[in-house]
Amino acid sequence: MMKIYCDGGARGNPGPAAAAFVVCDSEEKVIFKEARTIGNATNNVAEYKALIMALEWLAKNTTEASQIILDSELVKKQMTGEYRIRDSALQALATKAKSLEAQTPGVNYFHTSRAGNAEADRLVNNALDSAF
Repeated sequence: MMKIYCDGGARGNPGPAAAAFVVCDSEEKVIFKEARTIGNATNNVAEYKALIMALEWLAKNTTEASQIILDSELVKKQMTGEYRIRDSALQALATKAKSLEAQTPGVNYFHTSRAGNAEADRLVNNALDSAF
């Protein structure tokens, strides 16, 4: 089972933002990673953008079941239906993510601490440092 670590962040809220994800195989070996800036956004929008990037990659590259690991408890709980989504911008992003999720079998969401998501967090910060 693949593990995909997702992270997004903004410097200021909203402010310059970036999103990243890291794909690992069942032995935690990194097999793909990507980070990009996304302009000005909130932290929550950046977290959703990272998830969407990861789901787009999954839809194109595997049929294997996957664990998506997020340090955003909000996004994890919204994607699993534990929290309602009140913000219209986040609703639109969640709808896109759910559509992509439907194209990928066996997606499960997990929350972790920032320390448990260190590589994706590092990629976000590197993207922000190099772009802004």
